[in-house]
Amino acid sequence: MGNKKTHKWWQKFIGQKMTPSGWLSFFVFGLGQMKNKQKGKALFFFVFQFVYAAIEFLTSSIVKPGLPGQPEYWGYSFFRRGIHGFISLGETTGGRFRDNSPVMMIEGIIAIFLLLILIVIWLMNIKDANESYLSYKRTGEVQSSKEFYKEVFEAGFAYVVSAPALILLMFVSILPILFSFLTAFTNWDAYHNPPADLIDWVGLDNFFQILQLPGWRSTFLGVASWTVIWAILSTFTTFFGGLLLATVINNKRVIFKKVWRTILILPWAIPSMVSLLVFKNFLNQTYGPLNRLLEANIPWLNDAVIAKITLVVINFWLGVPYFMMLMTGILTSFDKTIYEAAKVDGANSNQSFWRITFPILISQVTPLLIMSFAGNFNNFGVVFFLSGGGPRNINFEYANHTDILITWIYNMTKDFKMYNMASVMSILIFLLIGSISTWNFLRSDAFKEDN
Repeated sequence: MGNKKTHKWWQKFIGQKMTPSGWLSFFVFGLGQMKNKQKGKALFFFVFQFVYAAIEFLTSSIVKPGLPGQPEYWGYSFFRRGIHGFISLGETTGGRFRDNSPVMMIEGIIAIFLLLILIVIWLMNIKDANESYLSYKRTGEVQSSKEFYKEVFEAGFAYVVSAPALILLMFVSILPILFSFLTAFTNWDAYHNPPADLIDWVGLDNFFQILQLPGWRSTFLGVASWTVIWAILSTFTTFFGGLLLATVINNKRVIFKKVWRTILILPWAIPSMVSLLVFKNFLNQTYGPLNRLLEANIPWLNDAVIAKITLVVINFWLGVPYFMMLMTGILTSFDKTIYEAAKVDGANSNQSFWRITFPILISQVTPLLIMSFAGNFNNFGVVFFLSGGGPRNINFEYANHTDILITWIYNMTKDFKMYNMASVMSILIFLLIGSISTWNFLRSDAFKEDN
């Protein structure tokens, strides 16, 4: 049954039954094209197989297996060593050389990625040889090498130009993301810390710990719930605050509008880290200027509830100028005739705002609100530089009262070396933010207009 399904898939991919040229290219790249008298195309495909074979051959002779103190598989070639290292993540040997599991994982990812590219080219090579053979049988004509290279240049010019950027993207973005994702399925923690120790694949054990172990489960639920509350409050307070300020300043009764805008935009112009460090000292419970001025001992950052309120207020101060300027730009672009028509129909200012201005405004800024929500969900700076995640919570694992998921991840990696659990949290954050953002984008008017 399995062979029939594989055969059907192969037939569907090839488009026709396998021809002699297709079978030749199945074993040697370009050999089927050579049979079809397409020398240029044959050389094009053969180069790929030759390069991979050369890498395999040349790297296999760098280190021979069996040297004292080295594991035997060090003598494998690049691809075999990469696949073996990815599967085993290193082996214990009695010599002075130690396997570095993270390095072996990275080498394995690169080897698998390159092999996937080779498989795609191999399939293209078979399909091309097959189709060229059938076309020759029908028409008696063969595509010349000049025509082939011209076709490749025209069809693949965009890929050739963007290839350096794509390669850089693979190593700068895709490779680290894959590495972080795979770390969630290992036991890389403080007790298995390379290169002194090896790490192993543990499957879904780390995910089950979140659900099964009371400490991890309560910490995740506590930190995740506060993170969602924090993201919602941070987004909507800054949005409505900015809308209120923009509406007030745009009122025709307000004079010196430019002066007010300049004053209110200053918190956005000053680097947020500087502002947060100033506020941290300003709100210090013991020697902070605010408590001295009030002659009080208010624990602005040392009480769980007050610290969370303080975070929201300070974030409001930092974020409201952005939405104020955004709302100002949108409000000034509205067609004034709409309001004149509404006034003729008897609508007052309040009705015009809630029935005309606000619906139009919310439809335009919904994508920005979603992006702001995602940004606040991972707003590391405000929490880290202002409260540092405190005050302390003895019931949480590696987290405190005001920690959000991203600062919890930071604590687990930097201070406690719990890389596997931090990776699990990263995946859960991605799933949570991705689900919420996708759902909101699909419901927004901007997305519907694009379709």
